[in-house]
Amino acid sequence: MSTSPLPLTGVHHVALITSDYPRAKRFYLHVLGAEVLNETYRAERDSHKLDLRLPGGIQLELFSFPEPPARPSYPEACGWRHLALATTDLDACVSTLRAHGVEPEPVRTDALTGSRFTFLSDPDGTPIELYERN
Repeated sequence: MSTSPLPLTGVHHVALITSDYPRAKRFYLHVLGAEVLNETYRAERDSHKLDLRLPGGIQLELFSFPEPPARPSYPEACGWRHLALATTDLDACVSTLRAHGVEPEPVRTDALTGSRFTFLSDPDGTPIELYERN
């Protein structure tokens, strides 16, 4: 029996849970330059949900829940490893991050592709990669 591939068209959004909603909201808005699409508070769950659009059109859902468990390890926990954002100017990204008081890891070169990249963490330690397209 032959099956057809799923009719997928792309990534709709990425969802993250934060332990400090105001701090994470500031980071994604002011450091990464996201735009607010919608913001909701659900009293019955004591939970915020912030829908964001990152530069480049990536949608991010930022959730808060009371006392979420910490990420098991960095970054080799089973499951999603990191969020990778594409850029055409990694040096400008690094300069902007530093101006916001965020120190990314040293820039490295991918041995397989020759592209440059670096990692930083959001306020909860979620690893974010900035990957320069050649």
